[in-house]
Amino acid sequence: MTILLWAEQAKVPAIRRIAGKRSAGWSPEQIAGRLRLDGADHKVSAETIYRYIYRPKVHAKRLYRYLPFSKAKRGRRYFKKKRDPIAGRTSIHERPEAANSRAEFGHWEGDLMLFRNLGEGNILTLVERKTRFVMGDKQYTKTADETANTIISQLGQLPQQARKSITFDNGTEFAKHQNLTDQIGVKTWFCDPHSPWQRGSIENTNGIIRRDMPRKTHLRLCTKKDVSDVIAAINSTPRKCLGFKTPAEAFLNQIQCCT
Repeated sequence: MTILLWAEQAKVPAIRRIAGKRSAGWSPEQIAGRLRLDGADHKVSAETIYRYIYRPKVHAKRLYRYLPFSKAKRGRRYFKKKRDPIAGRTSIHERPEAANSRAEFGHWEGDLMLFRNLGEGNILTLVERKTRFVMGDKQYTKTADETANTIISQLGQLPQQARKSITFDNGTEFAKHQNLTDQIGVKTWFCDPHSPWQRGSIENTNGIIRRDMPRKTHLRLCTKKDVSDVIAAINSTPRKCLGFKTPAEAFLNQIQCCT
């Protein structure tokens, strides 16, 4: 299928304009981009081409076969609403070197694990950076209030030296981060947008949890004990980065130094 034939099917003069110069194999995005580059009088967007190809009246012609991925059905178009910045957030670039290098105990990373069945709850996970010790709990919504309360409940039981700071992504579930500072004295840091590697410990930990609790898990069938059992198994597994101690052993050693 050439661009010229697409143009004949779609009756789009702008595509015909370059069809004589170019051969087959262009994607709608490439076509639209080239039209803009050439300064065509009649421009067309990639979205317009896609919409034409998947129109019910045109679908029988099976023009989708000539798209790069040849899908008979088009996936839903999701347009992300721009988030308002989290009030009072402090960039991870201001986090002290002792926390960055894992040299100091008491710096955490936090995340909220989501599941396919959104109405069945989530799992809040927390990882101490130096010892890789994991804490976590099941919660029923992803609201900022419940998330903050869960973190306060988890970290609040530790001595102050064991809860110096916590690093989050930019999810709105962490918008009440100031509550952590006010109630249990935990400083908060936020990663750059779309930079999960800046919280490598929590990303790795969540991946381990997913082995037992993949996204398709029906969380309504899992109790808080089920979640704690999965976390306990992680904390009792020897880690090379800890000299083959378990996270639980490393964490206990640090806690004893704090008391």
